[in-house]
Amino acid sequence: MAVPTFNPQDWLDITGRLGLAIGAGGVVGLDRHLRHKPGGLRTHMLVSLGAALFTLVPMAMGSTTADSLSRSIQGVATGVGFLGAGEIIHGNGKRAENGVKGLTSAASIWVTASLGVLAACGLWQLLLVATIATVVVLSLLKIVE
Repeated sequence: MAVPTFNPQDWLDITGRLGLAIGAGGVVGLDRHLRHKPGGLRTHMLVSLGAALFTLVPMAMGSTTADSLSRSIQGVATGVGFLGAGEIIHGNGKRAENGVKGLTSAASIWVTASLGVLAACGLWQLLLVATIATVVVLSLLKIVE
């Protein structure tokens, strides 16, 4: 597997990738914000931006192996899992009637991190489809429940 190319001296590329990460996180976060969930707009934007930054580091350092990029992405997925756990624990502090509270918000934070990784890798087509799919799951499928 080839490591995505990235030139850390190309300011337009940096701005584009990070802008896409912030934008994708913002789209998902806006849904959460409008539903008055604790993990809202800024949280999702920052998670996506942070994931993009951690993903860009091995690429900017000139890594030519997929292993370093893979380890970075694994670290993002694990680290963001702790944010999700905090969201679930915070939600359960309100004594949920039906059990677990905050699971969807935790999952949306986790997905948002993956959107940041996609943006960092320059996979904008996949990022666009995944962002739309996430919003559909969060917004439109809420009606089904």
